[in-house]
Amino acid sequence: MVGSIDTLHRSLNSNGSFYNCNGLEEKLDELRHLLCKSDGDPLRIVSVGAGAWGSVFTALLQDSYGQFRDKVQIRIWRRPGRAVDRATAEHLFEVINSREDVLRRLIRRCAYLKYVEARLGDRTLFADEILKDGFCLNMIDTPLCPLKVVTNLQEAVWDADIVVNGLPSTETRDVFQEISNYWKERITVPIIISLSKGIEAALQPLPHIITPTQMINRANHTTDSRVGFSVSSQVTLLSALFLSFMRMFLAAGVPIENILYLGGPNIASEIYNKEYANARICGAEQWRKPLAKFLRQPHFIVWDNSDLVTHEVMGGLKNVYAIGAGMVAALTKESATSKSVYFAHCTSEMIFITHLLAEEPEKLAGPLLADTYVTLLKGRNAWYGQMLAKGELSRDMGDSISGKGMIQGVSAVGAFYELLSQSSLSVLHPDGNKPVAPVELCPLLKTLYKILITREKTAEAILQALRDETLNDPRERIEIAQTHAFYKPSLLGQP
Repeated sequence: MVGSIDTLHRSLNSNGSFYNCNGLEEKLDELRHLLCKSDGDPLRIVSVGAGAWGSVFTALLQDSYGQFRDKVQIRIWRRPGRAVDRATAEHLFEVINSREDVLRRLIRRCAYLKYVEARLGDRTLFADEILKDGFCLNMIDTPLCPLKVVTNLQEAVWDADIVVNGLPSTETRDVFQEISNYWKERITVPIIISLSKGIEAALQPLPHIITPTQMINRANHTTDSRVGFSVSSQVTLLSALFLSFMRMFLAAGVPIENILYLGGPNIASEIYNKEYANARICGAEQWRKPLAKFLRQPHFIVWDNSDLVTHEVMGGLKNVYAIGAGMVAALTKESATSKSVYFAHCTSEMIFITHLLAEEPEKLAGPLLADTYVTLLKGRNAWYGQMLAKGELSRDMGDSISGKGMIQGVSAVGAFYELLSQSSLSVLHPDGNKPVAPVELCPLLKTLYKILITREKTAEAILQALRDETLNDPRERIEIAQTHAFYKPSLLGQP
């Protein structure tokens, strides 16, 4: 009888719902074995960044594997001190009281009273505080399971076996540069799974894209290249040499073989509510295949692919055009015809750009269009475009929006425009057969740059660009891309 109760308890996941745990412990044991984890030493997984996708990803792991406390430790880091405003606290209180399971959980954990006080204005809640109870500030309407939250970055990452990058691309470099300082004395190399979709452009020595995984790979100990440590008399010379080698190895940054990208056509809240979804984890075979198996769930299918950087770049590209789609939808009162015209032109520009970036772009067509489609339907970048066009937001409010998080499409517009404006990448224009920078064949990208970056035009300019009588048939742009040798590996930093 005791065994039956224990089995029932283990089949409950951390937010109180039943979950089929058949095979979960075996998958966990397989990954622990690959990482050479001994009995009594838990697999340490930490998510850095607590946006919607980072929080959901952590909660999915907690729901699945949190029951095996002696074998795995799952935590999430976010910065402390972010206050929850009164309006959000009031809405959060409504969400809590609309969900009996959540209400009972908070009462059981003696955590309900603080939400009552916040609703009345007698208390200020903080983002890290509510995250412990399962509420992501960027996704209040979708309660998650309770999470173990750490606000000290060094404490979170110094001994982590797997680090999940849930940061915006605009923050990835700085945070991982700081993390590298905490890894100076490590003798094991962590695995990093990046969820970030965004890019930066670099123009030297040749124009090229920098992705979040590359930022992580290049984060190193530039401030102090010395490897200083003491070795007690009990440690053998061989061990000392090994420790020295590993520390020097990590001083050069986490090797790219240990950095992976996970992305796909999905909405974070829907995945947590168990809508069927799929994703790809991209990177070196050594880790992508076992991690795909470890992450796969009945409602969340994870495939694996070797093409790391290209998938990562495509994840950033669709955000660019999602903002414009939101503008068109708002300005035309959701006109299906206008949205389809925009879709034809924006997809032709994306296809053109993929031919510059990929040797076999046709392999990316399905994943890119699927990711673009879901982002246009319900993504934050499309929402941002709508709010700008309606006048409910302005560019002066910045790229980080309360309740939504970082709008990564804005910086991606600037990066792609800057990159594709370089004359060294010139292609032949169909009219006049003259060499031009690639951006000259991307009128929507040019318009979005003038709206979002230089701010010399308003959102209405996106409609003017679509209605320009001199605009080429989008089919011509695709034909140009398919009939010319455009592929430039240097754009992805490849020889």
